[in-house]
Amino acid sequence: MERLYSPWRSHYIASFSKKNSHKNDACVFCDAVEDHRDAHHLLVTRSTHCFVMMNLYPYNSGHLLVIPYRHLAEFGDLSSKEHADIMKTISGMISLLKKTIEPHGFNIGANVGRVAGAGIDRHIHFHIVPRWSGDTNFMPVLADVKLVSEEMSSLFRKLKKNLK
Repeated sequence: MERLYSPWRSHYIASFSKKNSHKNDACVFCDAVEDHRDAHHLLVTRSTHCFVMMNLYPYNSGHLLVIPYRHLAEFGDLSSKEHADIMKTISGMISLLKKTIEPHGFNIGANVGRVAGAGIDRHIHFHIVPRWSGDTNFMPVLADVKLVSEEMSSLFRKLKKNLK
C-alpha cells in the first residue's frame, strides 16, 4: 500500500495544541461563533444547533466544517436534534457547494479524537471536502505545498451570495 503524507497539517495541529494548552482551554470554534464577526471568521451560516465555517487549512477549495454549538468531543454526546440539524446542514452545504463551485464529488466525515486525525479534538466537527477529478497531485508530498485554487475570502463571498 502506498502512503501519502500531508506534512503541512502537523504544523497546524501542533500550533493548536499549544494555543489550547493554557488554563482557560479556549476553543477556536466557540470563540468564532460567540464573536459574531462572521465574515472575519469565515462563518458561512448558522442553523438551530450548528454553524458552518470555512476550514482555514483546507484540503481543497470549499472545504467546510459543520460544527455543533455545544462544545463536546464525542459523537455519541450529540442529541438527536443536533444529529438531525447537522445532517440537514451538511445536505444544504453540499447543494450550496454544487451551485457555487461545481465539484465532481465530496468527502464527508469527522475525525473523532486526536489519534483519528482530529486537529481540534475537543469540539466535534464534520468536514465537507469538495473533490474534482484529478484534484490530487505531487506538490504536497514533494514540495510541502498544498494548492488551493481559489482565494478564501472570494469564495466566502460567493457562498454567502448563493445562500440567499
